[in-house]
Amino acid sequence: VLNRRCVEAAVMTGLALNCSINKKSLFDRKHYFYADLPAGYQITQQRVPIAVNGSLSYSLCIDNKMSQMVTKTVRIKQIQLEQDSGKSLHDDTRSQTLVDLNRAGVGLMEVVMEPDMCCGEEAAAAVRELQLILQTLGSSQAVMAEGQLRVDANVSVHHPGEPYGVRTEVKNINSIRFLAKAIDYEIQRQIEELEKGGTILNETRAFDSKLGCTVPMRDKEGKQDYRFMPEPNLPPLILYDAKSLPANVNHQQVVNIDWIHERLPDLPSVKRAKLVERYGILPEHSFTLLNEDGLTEYFENVVKQTQMKPKKVIGWILNDLLSYLKQHSLTVKESPVSSFLLADLLNLLEKKEISSTAAKQVLAELWKGEGKTPLEIVKEKKLEVIQNQKELEQICQAVIDGQENEVMAIKAGNQKVLNKLIGLVQRQTQGRSNPVLVKQLLEKKLS
Repeated sequence: VLNRRCVEAAVMTGLALNCSINKKSLFDRKHYFYADLPAGYQITQQRVPIAVNGSLSYSLCIDNKMSQMVTKTVRIKQIQLEQDSGKSLHDDTRSQTLVDLNRAGVGLMEVVMEPDMCCGEEAAAAVRELQLILQTLGSSQAVMAEGQLRVDANVSVHHPGEPYGVRTEVKNINSIRFLAKAIDYEIQRQIEELEKGGTILNETRAFDSKLGCTVPMRDKEGKQDYRFMPEPNLPPLILYDAKSLPANVNHQQVVNIDWIHERLPDLPSVKRAKLVERYGILPEHSFTLLNEDGLTEYFENVVKQTQMKPKKVIGWILNDLLSYLKQHSLTVKESPVSSFLLADLLNLLEKKEISSTAAKQVLAELWKGEGKTPLEIVKEKKLEVIQNQKELEQICQAVIDGQENEVMAIKAGNQKVLNKLIGLVQRQTQGRSNPVLVKQLLEKKLS
């Protein structure tokens, strides 16, 4: 029996990927014998799939520089509905394979891309964008580690102007990082094989993440005959749009393409553009916000609760909060520092009640998750900015008196040395001085 939700998810995904939706699509049986396929055939859409001729735009960094990004497009050949197979679990220590059939027969959506990508980095960026789109639509949670999104990479090499070479298929890659590594390894392996006079076999391979290489799984034995035939138990799938929808029809019994189109949410590309426009942040920062699950909501919550400008807030979130999260392998939702606490801290900094050095110390304390507020930590650790200007002047004078060589260098015109004196005052005050005020006081005393 066909699952209505699967059909709607496929139509939604097809529309999001700029595909033409076929109002009539057909189901077929694909016959092959394998342990994870108990029926001996898989229901798929070989002749007329549900969606065709789409495109997916994705961005990637040039030379790993986030500030230099290029947008590329990969064509989508088709989207088809089919049955998932079981899961083979290879136990090398016992030299046996176990089969988990829990997901066998469950609806699966396959997105087939054209060979428009030339390296692992491009494929990884395209799949990451696809993953974000699927999560935005709700078509899939698309968590690769849990098998909700899997990638089969077809790789071949050829000289420019020549036809594509024989391709190998690297099956069931379950992480974006491994996808990039598997493709780059396979490209290099095929080039080396051909350069020494060998031939590339049309075979199925797997990526061994521990060894960082692909290994053969089974030979495709040339062109395999899957003996496709029309699926006798499923009639053609008929979809409607506003024009073709019959009168007096029960809307629960049909899928309306236009109705789905009207309800499409903002896609990641639109969300990124809105973030840049609304908050004045850099385009590359919008990519990071969307790539980390829950980070956009976190950022927007902080912005709502603080007087600090969004451009400054983004620096604290991307440089400080994210590095803490990655250091401790935590997701945004698992962060011990809530958006409310970070906003509270940034408000103290914005009101100049604490220095940025002290703010970093407070963040480190908040990270311990002891339930204290930023203000409580500031008072407990005595991190308030020194408000008494006379006290600050005395500290600045003491630093000047102890740094004769630096003072001479500044008076000779080397203003860069002034930063060293500011740093020494900060150290003396344990980060409790306002660097801008310290700079003014030092300049006045040295003039």
